[in-house]
Amino acid sequence: MLNVQETPSPVSLGGFSDEAERRRLSATALKAFRRLVTQWDLTSQQAAALLGVSVSTWERLKPETASKTLSQDQMTRISALIGIYKGLHLLFVDAMADRWPQLPNSGPLFHRTSPVEAMITGGIPHMLEVRRYVDAVRGGL
Repeated sequence: MLNVQETPSPVSLGGFSDEAERRRLSATALKAFRRLVTQWDLTSQQAAALLGVSVSTWERLKPETASKTLSQDQMTRISALIGIYKGLHLLFVDAMADRWPQLPNSGPLFHRTSPVEAMITGGIPHMLEVRRYVDAVRGGL
């Protein structure tokens, strides 16, 4: 039973705004992003743009041994992209899951460009929209 005078300790929700949490998750996030870049057959320019860094910074982050604490922005980008990747692999049971992001799309979010190009142009807000779109299609909406 909780004594009225005792105050429960606050629960840390962490999240991407917490630097210690970003430091803890960055290596895993970069590893996942590197795999996504390979699976989606992204160019260095596309990978850098999706991550929100210069091409030279991406080239330094590409090796498996590279390590860096990612920013809140970069963690959010990777999180959205991994969500899209997972959703596509649940939606498609074949290679289409990894081809879809590079294919021209006539859907209203894409304006006849590929989802990758649309996300590069639209940044984080568009990445989150694409994630919601993939989840909606997967859910049968």
